[in-house]
Amino acid sequence: MDLQIAAVLLPLLGWAVHGSVLAHRLASARRDPLTGLHTRAGWTARAEHCIRRHPAAAVLLVDLDHFKTLNDTHGHAAGDAALIATADRLRAWCGRHGTAGRLGGDEFVAVVQDLAAADLDALTAALNRPLDHSGRSLPLAASVGVCHVTELPVPLLTDALAAADAAMYAAKGRGRRGSRLSH
Repeated sequence: MDLQIAAVLLPLLGWAVHGSVLAHRLASARRDPLTGLHTRAGWTARAEHCIRRHPAAAVLLVDLDHFKTLNDTHGHAAGDAALIATADRLRAWCGRHGTAGRLGGDEFVAVVQDLAAADLDALTAALNRPLDHSGRSLPLAASVGVCHVTELPVPLLTDALAAADAAMYAAKGRGRRGSRLSH
């Protein structure tokens, strides 16, 4: 190979490899390594886009009930399995009409284009279905708070999350294992 060609191609090759590594790191930073769901940053960008494009969108906040007890009683592997199962169930429910994310710990979020077209009762049932782990059936339960974006004076994600959070805590206050709409 001609030295002049090599002198031009080698830096370009280095930049291409470097760019690929950076793109992979950025994509990894936007995905939760345990569940594969979007992290807060990745989910937020998608949720804001959904809210802008779909006036009937709804934001959901999901919190596992008694997660610490499950983790302490059955071990961290069982806790991880519960987080993964919750993520899978939430992702399946969102389908192509929404996006799920993990905020951290045992808190999850979702945004769907139109809650009327989605079956909230099916989500609640799925999130409260026991988990098979290491030959045992473990209890799994979640409280869900929902905010219809149309109920907000201004359709902002931060306000929708705050309303969904309040609704989720109201669901927990009713004895958990359920969902509640914001009002």
